[in-house]
Amino acid sequence: MESGGIIPTVAQELHRANIQRVVQEALQRSGVAPAQLAAVAATVKPGLALSLGVGLRFSQAFVRQHNKPFIPVHHMEAHALTVRMLHAVSFPFLVLLVSGGHALLAVARGVDDFLLLGRTLDEAPGDTLDKVARRLSLRKHPRCSTLSGGEAIELLAKDGDRRRFGFRTPMGQTPDCCFSFAGLRNQITMAIQKQEEEEGVQEGTLLSSVNDIAAAAQHTIAMHLAKRTHRAALFCRTNRLLPPDEPTLVSRGVSASWTRWNQFTFKGLSEYGQTFPLTIN
Repeated sequence: MESGGIIPTVAQELHRANIQRVVQEALQRSGVAPAQLAAVAATVKPGLALSLGVGLRFSQAFVRQHNKPFIPVHHMEAHALTVRMLHAVSFPFLVLLVSGGHALLAVARGVDDFLLLGRTLDEAPGDTLDKVARRLSLRKHPRCSTLSGGEAIELLAKDGDRRRFGFRTPMGQTPDCCFSFAGLRNQITMAIQKQEEEEGVQEGTLLSSVNDIAAAAQHTIAMHLAKRTHRAALFCRTNRLLPPDEPTLVSRGVSASWTRWNQFTFKGLSEYGQTFPLTIN
């Protein structure tokens, strides 16, 4: 939180310090010895290169040691497919993937067959939240000093009034399935500056309206995700990309507060329209 988000070098060191233990625990809990493995897979891109590099180097050393084939996997495809390890989800299905560095919509047609429908054109929602939290100086807030940007925004938003700040949902007139969050962040920054002027405080001072700003920012991001997902669902229906009887949406994220963000997004999806119902996993 002190750095306003993830520091790639710190994340790399945490990966390096824990990867050996994590792999050993996974093998022990599964009761599978390295010799019994058919192959070793690791995500290679896209994402934080330093963190992914730790996994890649560990995997390469592991396959050399145990003489196993190596399977490189697309990072975001891996997130999309993990649902099939837990639930009986059949292809094809719609995928919403959101992280600190990415936001995309795709149709998963097979294990290695994805149709990209839309992606973020600038920054990802997680990055936006980190920057907003830093601009609000939330590390000085007694309830947020140990939280990430997204977690801090989520916590304060519970006590805020989102209607106090009418941030515009991005790309309202753009006929595609892409995302954009940089413009929204600029709106929020301008609102913060205006509040600082009205309260007569300098940048770096906690605002009395911080809860309301957090609530409005969180709501607008969730509605943007929901609207673009709804558009993608309609596109899939028009082009017969999903089963007409029971189309499925799989939503995955890589943040500590993703479960709550899922709830906000799909509440927004319900508010935005029920013209194309989806089974959500």
